Amino acid sequence: MEAALLDAAWAELVDVGYMGLTYEGVARRAGTSRPVVYRRWRTKPELVLAALGRYYALHPIAIPDTGSLRDDLIAVLTEASAQRTGLITVLTLRMGGYFEETGTTLADLRAEMLARAFEAAPPERRGRPFIRVVLERAAARGEIDLARITPRIESLPFDLVRNEMFVANGPVQPAAIESIVDEIFLPLVSYDGGGRRRS
Repeated sequence: MEAALLDAAWAELVDVGYMGLTYEGVARRAGTSRPVVYRRWRTKPELVLAALGRYYALHPIAIPDTGSLRDDLIAVLTEASAQRTGLITVLTLRMGGYFEETGTTLADLRAEMLARAFEAAPPERRGRPFIRVVLERAAARGEIDLARITPRIESLPFDLVRNEMFVANGPVQPAAIESIVDEIFLPLVSYDGGGRRRS
């Protein structure tokens, strides 16, 4: 029953946005009554956070292991673009009222979603963003020096892909992902055999 309610809340969020979402609308869509929804989530922000968390959990990002940092990055960023487009659309176009009501920011909400995702992740991935997993594998293969990669550089590929999703309001084109990897990220993190960054 909880899954059906959260799916209904997500559908309402997509259709009418945070400001238009009501307990009655969620209950009607789920084929139940308002008290049933209210007993589980006493505030609208709690209900919406739970719905976002369910969407996040249902759209995991598979982490490839192709044997190449470049191919891993292109594959995982393509997967992230496909799996997160719906979420990005809702966060940018449908959640304005949530931020006004709760006094939080998109960064706060993202941190909350990541914390929930890490809690639900398998033990070997808990607390490790998907880009980190890719980079750790590349470091183990000797492709990069992980100590040279700052948190800002580490987050750069997905930050750029997310920005492309904001602008396009949809999945990122393959050419754009390849450009992010080949023209921006790899030149930042690659180094030659003597430990010097490639220019």
